[in-house]
Amino acid sequence: MTRRRNQTLPLRRLVLGVTLAGMVAERALRAFWPLISALMLGLALPMLRFHEMLPVGWAWGGAALLAVTILWVLVRGLRRFRFPTRADALARLDATLPGRPVQALLDDQVIGVQDPASAALWRAHQARMAARVAAAPAVPPDLMLRNRDPLGLRYMAVLCLAVAILFGSIRHVSTVSGLAPGAAVAAQGPSWEGWIEPPRYTGLPTLYLNEQAEETLDVPQGTRITLRFYGEVGQLSLAESVSDTPIAQPDTPEQSLTVTRSGDLAIKGPGGRSWRVAMRADHPPLVDIAGPAESGAGGQMVMPFTAADDYGVTGGSARIELDLAAVDRRHGLSVMPEPREAVTVDLPLPISGDRRDFTENLIEDFSQHPWAHLPVTITLVAQDAAGQEAETMPYGVALPARRFFDPLAAAVIEMRRDLLWSRENAARVALILRAVSHRPEEVFKSETAYLRLRVILRRLEALNRHGGLQVAQQEEIAQALWDLAILLEEGTLSDALERMRQAQERLSEAMKNGASDQEIAELMQELREATDDYLRQLMQQAQRDGDSQNPDGQAQDQQSLQMTQDDLQRMMDRIQELMEQGRMAEAQQALQEFQQMMENMRVTQGQGQNGQSEGQRAMEGLAETLRNQQGLSDQAFRDLQEQFNPGAQAGENQQNEGRSGGQGRGQSHEGEGQAGREPGSGQDGEGGQPDQRSLADRQQALRNELGRQQQNLPGQGTPEGDAAREALGRAGRAMEGAEDALRQDDLPEAIDRQAEAMEALREGMRSLGEALAQEQQPGQGNQEGDMRAQNRDPLGRTPGSQGGIHTDENLLGGEDVYRRARELLDEIRRRSGERERPQIELDYLERLLDRF
Repeated sequence: MTRRRNQTLPLRRLVLGVTLAGMVAERALRAFWPLISALMLGLALPMLRFHEMLPVGWAWGGAALLAVTILWVLVRGLRRFRFPTRADALARLDATLPGRPVQALLDDQVIGVQDPASAALWRAHQARMAARVAAAPAVPPDLMLRNRDPLGLRYMAVLCLAVAILFGSIRHVSTVSGLAPGAAVAAQGPSWEGWIEPPRYTGLPTLYLNEQAEETLDVPQGTRITLRFYGEVGQLSLAESVSDTPIAQPDTPEQSLTVTRSGDLAIKGPGGRSWRVAMRADHPPLVDIAGPAESGAGGQMVMPFTAADDYGVTGGSARIELDLAAVDRRHGLSVMPEPREAVTVDLPLPISGDRRDFTENLIEDFSQHPWAHLPVTITLVAQDAAGQEAETMPYGVALPARRFFDPLAAAVIEMRRDLLWSRENAARVALILRAVSHRPEEVFKSETAYLRLRVILRRLEALNRHGGLQVAQQEEIAQALWDLAILLEEGTLSDALERMRQAQERLSEAMKNGASDQEIAELMQELREATDDYLRQLMQQAQRDGDSQNPDGQAQDQQSLQMTQDDLQRMMDRIQELMEQGRMAEAQQALQEFQQMMENMRVTQGQGQNGQSEGQRAMEGLAETLRNQQGLSDQAFRDLQEQFNPGAQAGENQQNEGRSGGQGRGQSHEGEGQAGREPGSGQDGEGGQPDQRSLADRQQALRNELGRQQQNLPGQGTPEGDAAREALGRAGRAMEGAEDALRQDDLPEAIDRQAEAMEALREGMRSLGEALAQEQQPGQGNQEGDMRAQNRDPLGRTPGSQGGIHTDENLLGGEDVYRRARELLDEIRRRSGERERPQIELDYLERLLDRF
């Protein structure tokens, strides 16, 4: 047994002192946390000016309740708080050590004192305990109040104080005394407050006038200064010379003025001050044309311009007016033009970045406007947020628009311009169009284009005979002439060879006519794409045929030039290099050599000739279906010609020399009915006899055959195969429309639907050829296509090699991309100003505005 005795413990004073201080803090926090929370709340509310938002009675009632609460929690804390002693600190420390060494050192040995062995054991035990006490660390306090404050009231008080510090002011606490009756009288005198609010578009912050120690105030034009006077009316008054409107009652408790010039501002009376106001003028914006207006290959006008403003340009427009004095008043332009309003388009602004100084391109397409290629004046106007405007001097230029290189298309566009210039030109336009179509076999490459011209001509002549054109009819015929010119310029482009030849001709004409560098570059790119398509078609033809025929069906000898796609690429690079160096004569010669080589080119494919694959059979079947559809379309066109010239003898119409016409070509026309009955087919049936079925029945049979071919189409599951199926589906629907039109004797509609069917068939054959080419490459094909499809995101983009994302498609395509971008940005600004929207949406809109 042991007994307690006093002795000096081997304990460091610092350890015991820290433990004791921690216990003091622990007990004080547990006793006084309600008091601390109440004090923080009592400080936060006046800092946020809650007392000014409530009636005086409510404010005083709340203050009284808060004071009672603070007094009660103070008394409660004092009653619960007990200052810890040294013994309490030793007990806390001893409880954290193993074996309670402090207690062991304070005890004495009672039993076995006389026994040397027992005494030695007791001394050894106390030595171990002393070592533990000497190495004991300080005990940290337990400051957690979770059990005593389960509702988290202390956190609410801390939050209120933090909000008050961020958005309030400690000065507002002193205004609480103003709630007492007679406080304003008992105050030391009258007082005032003032605020300087620059215009929002400047982006400058609002300033508290009382805190401005400088004697000079540097403010932008349009700044609003607001003052409030407290105390007896008349003790304080305002004197100023910075606004245009004089102050009627300078001693009114609330004053507001707008700075329009530099001057003085003074508050007269007890505690008043004065300042010198230096106004920074808001200069009007600047706008200027930065370069000549040019047109691209697509016809869009591209005109660079620059704009600048002190705080950013907010809008602008371009006004285009006809320069009648500069117009060459000849031919169709000799009559007075019909009045037309000036064309006004918005100037594009930067989507992101600084609008204080920028350079942009005005891109608009005026190809279909009546003033295309005529002298006009362009005036640019820019606005800033203050409503100030600036405009350029009128810039004279021939309105850039699309060029037409085909002579017949250019003539049609000229007649369209004359018709839009004045409806008085309608008779002249009809006369010239009739003269152009007098010998169609010499000028028209497409029967469809000739037919369209005849329809437009008959419509125009009929309107002239019955009172002339109205505005709506004028626009209708002008649109029809535009579509006809596009058809004549671009052609049907039914195959890759024709497309390539058209691209070569357009590039050659552009070089001869001195087109711009941008236009020539776009035409060169068009030639590259057409050439690649032509090579791909030749490869597919070689796979299908496996013989020595070229795409025109003419045999080539053994000395025909064989070229690879790399060779052609080098030739086109050489042509482009010569054009960039300005050596147009050499570039024209190189282009002619390129054309000759393309005519003689032959692509060989090392595929065996034994047997045909399923894909080859499918391609041959589709080619046969395309030929049959072409034959049906030709027959329908011949029947339509018979309707336009019913007085002629059978077979004597242009390009329709049949058997009855004595030319030995085509089909007999005698006794034929309309298309819905049994016209001649133009094809022989079995045994060399003509097929006497109606065009509608033959169209139905051809559609059924296409459906059978579509079911057996290879390449299923690949992007190219799916595209081929989709194109053939469109061809089938177009054939069905043509069949319905034939049964209703609507030959023009049937011809249009048949043209759609043929175009869709060609597209399907191209897609199928690409699918078959993919299958010929080992290790690629469907598996690679699936991997590419799986790696695309919902917008069709593929991840790049360095974390970027790209796409082969133009996600912002269209002629009006700049205006659309501005509309989207304006809509984002409008929605961000609707504060009733959810906060998460408003935060997202703010991030978009910061980004763009």
